[in-house]
Amino acid sequence: MKQKIILITGASSGFGKKTATYLAAHGHIVYGTSRKDDTLEHVTMLVMDVTNRQSVTTAVEQVIAKHGRIDVLINNAGVGIAGAVELATPEEIALQMDTNFGGVVNVCSVVLPFMRAKRCGLIINLSSIGGVFGIPYQGFYSASKFAIEGYSEALSLEVAQFGIKVVLVEPGDFSTGFTGSRVISQKTMMDTDYKESFARVLKNIEHDEQNGGDPIYLAKKIGKIVVARRPKLRYVVAPDILQQASVVLSKLMCGRHFQWLLRKFYSV
Repeated sequence: MKQKIILITGASSGFGKKTATYLAAHGHIVYGTSRKDDTLEHVTMLVMDVTNRQSVTTAVEQVIAKHGRIDVLINNAGVGIAGAVELATPEEIALQMDTNFGGVVNVCSVVLPFMRAKRCGLIINLSSIGGVFGIPYQGFYSASKFAIEGYSEALSLEVAQFGIKVVLVEPGDFSTGFTGSRVISQKTMMDTDYKESFARVLKNIEHDEQNGGDPIYLAKKIGKIVVARRPKLRYVVAPDILQQASVVLSKLMCGRHFQWLLRKFYSV
């Protein structure tokens, strides 16, 4: 197996932390990023705010200065905000979109010139099954992941001519710290029309996340993608067979019928 120089964003917790340590343990040189100073065994941690292009440039240039290349970029950094779409504040929308989608754009834009110069590279963008279909009270989270999907599809077409591959990974529910760090819309919690429905749906979402799969399952899948000769454009990674089936059904069923299933499943 050829040793890869790998940069992974959001490596201080959750998917990012587990994936970074797994890849390092399997012989790759791994750089992880976090908004604050952090340490991770066998991983070189860099300070990076993905919403700040200069911060991204500074971190990427450190890797280039040391190795002259980045073989694999894994865009994992993200946040979650729960609440009614109607009641989302401009600040909540900006935080959600600027981090999850804008962060991917910023890091890709800084790394791609170096990959083009080498005429090779792999970009793995973390989406979600929430980027395949909209999830109630996760509207702007889903919107950010839908944006990543469209961006990645277009990017894949444009950079294939330079030997660069783009992959979308769409995780289902896993037990990470994401549940505890989710921002909860206080306006939705207090709204007479939405609050009861919101509480039911959020309870169901958190239950599924907290009882979800071990993140090592996702880390191992990404490990296989990193060394694959011809990786696919899109991977659904969900240990729960129902979540795997939901992605298939979303493409096969009439939209209204599938939304009826979602309303029943989430108890909207």
